[in-house]
Amino acid sequence: MVSAVFHSPLNASLPLPRAGEGRGEGVARAEAAPHPNPLPRAQKEQKPRTPLDLRAFWMRVLPPLAGFGLLLLIWEIVAMKSTTGFPTPAATWQQAVTVFSDPFYSKGPNDQGVGWNVLSSLQRVALGFGLAALVGIPAGFAIGRFEFLARMFNPLISLLRPVSPLAWLPIGLLVFKGANPAAIWTIFICSIWPMVINTAVGVQRVPSDYMNVAKVLNLSEWKILTKILFPAVLPYMLTGVRLAVGTAWLVIVAAEMLTGGVGIGFWVWDEWNNLNVANIIIAIFVIGIVGLVLEFALIKLATAFTFEEVKS
Repeated sequence: MVSAVFHSPLNASLPLPRAGEGRGEGVARAEAAPHPNPLPRAQKEQKPRTPLDLRAFWMRVLPPLAGFGLLLLIWEIVAMKSTTGFPTPAATWQQAVTVFSDPFYSKGPNDQGVGWNVLSSLQRVALGFGLAALVGIPAGFAIGRFEFLARMFNPLISLLRPVSPLAWLPIGLLVFKGANPAAIWTIFICSIWPMVINTAVGVQRVPSDYMNVAKVLNLSEWKILTKILFPAVLPYMLTGVRLAVGTAWLVIVAAEMLTGGVGIGFWVWDEWNNLNVANIIIAIFVIGIVGLVLEFALIKLATAFTFEEVKS
């Protein structure tokens, strides 16, 4: 800005200093002029860490560490008091190092590493959840859009949604004649309800002004779906997807315990048959970590498509 002023042709129209202005005033003005900072911008903008920042940091770090410490303490006490050989945290850690040193070994269909078991479970979850999304999301749009369909399917959803997912497993075994399709069917039937309900609720909460504008413009049903309903319903739909994935991951472990084969649930049951409690505890942590990663990824996805009003 300074160079632009001195090189501009408008500089000739600037008023000259008056005779009464002394040298001291010129020096004062020169001293008042900002000097260029020789430090880099990143170093100039860096702010010193205040005690409040440190307190906020420790408040974020200490409570989780205290929670894990309490868990390890209770675990150690239970292991010391146990007479059945319950593993201590140290023994479980040593076993975990052995398990994860080669997580993808394969010595037959019933003897595979924990990595293959997790991937098999995730594959079943992806298939069952994908089929549920293909059916549940369009069904939710239709139920929320048309009152006749809402009155038709709401009683059925209210009747079938509280049923335990494992109650559907024998039906799958009877119909599909196989353990793997039955497990996928169980994932499908337990994942579809959150997506149907959340999508339908999102459609019903679209402001009526939007639909009135669509009627005035005489938009087709496809235009209403793609230009009005889908953008407005997307946050609700992603919430249903997140709930469905969490439910599917919970159910697959129990389903694999009953159906057998390769999977993290079968791995837990097989280790129980071998009385290897340390591996069961390791599997519990693996199940929790995988579920946490899935939950975190879907929360980030939902946050990216959630629009909040900007407050002025």
